[in-house]
Amino acid sequence: MFKQFFKEYLSFTKKERAGIFILLALIIVCLLMPFLYPYFIRQKTYDHQQFDKEVSQLKIQQADSIIHKKYPDSYRGKNYDENNYTNYYEPSEKKYYAKPKGEVFYFDPNTTSLNDWKRLGVRDKTVETIQKYLSKGGHFYKPEDISKIWGLHKDDVDRLLPYVRIENAKKEYADNDPGNFKKNTTPDSYRDKKSFPQTIDINTSDTAAFISLPGIGSKLAQRIIAFRDKLGGFYSVDQIKETYGLPDSTFIKIKSKLIFASSGVKQININTATLDEMRSHPYIRYSIANAILQYRTQHGNFSSIDDIKKIMVVTDEVFTKVLPYLTIN
Repeated sequence: MFKQFFKEYLSFTKKERAGIFILLALIIVCLLMPFLYPYFIRQKTYDHQQFDKEVSQLKIQQADSIIHKKYPDSYRGKNYDENNYTNYYEPSEKKYYAKPKGEVFYFDPNTTSLNDWKRLGVRDKTVETIQKYLSKGGHFYKPEDISKIWGLHKDDVDRLLPYVRIENAKKEYADNDPGNFKKNTTPDSYRDKKSFPQTIDINTSDTAAFISLPGIGSKLAQRIIAFRDKLGGFYSVDQIKETYGLPDSTFIKIKSKLIFASSGVKQININTATLDEMRSHPYIRYSIANAILQYRTQHGNFSSIDDIKKIMVVTDEVFTKVLPYLTIN
């Protein structure tokens, strides 16, 4: 009985035995494959020294970046861009500030020549910045002002500061009020008191009157006048601060000297004005002008100025600002 059982269930044919041996061989090959892999497949070799060099270089670059962010003045790359008046970093230049060699002697930064600046050891680009500053009406009022020069390194400031001698720094004002001359440091504090008007009318004053105000130069004065002409006149002193490029600090400084004495502004008739006439006004522009024209075309003439509040784009803020410039008669 057992013989028959073994014969039927545990005996294999020739093909079955061959299959079993092949299967065992494949299993053995699979088990040995991880150990045989390096002998058949050529692995890529790595230069560990080169890798270590690259890692070291990256660490140096990272350290330089941190130093540059923390101490931007320590780089020679800091320069002055005359086109947009901002600072930029030039990586093509040497990373660290190279201390120039120069002699020291007493000098007045307001009158020192280009060659003398170079003798002092100041770099050519920094000298050009100083010359441009002075040519545009800039002035050094006290020795410490040289620390504000773009591109002048702190080491140079410390080296040159003891030798700065500023002559004739608004002598007339110093004679009249020496206490203020010593205390105040801003350029405006050195102006003659008589140069500041008591008050000026915002609607009738010319550019010369605005220039006489502290902190207002010729460009700002021209912008104020141009803004006033486009508006058709001011109806409030606060409108002056809407002038493009006028700092809030400057407006606060001059506000007490501005008065609204001449009333009357140029008004636009919204029942007859063309699109171009309305859009040229700073408070109306194209979107509101077009909406007013479309509303007038669909509903007829406006019976009151308040009717424009029915137009969606005319907010309460816009209506309040533009109201003095509109009329229906």
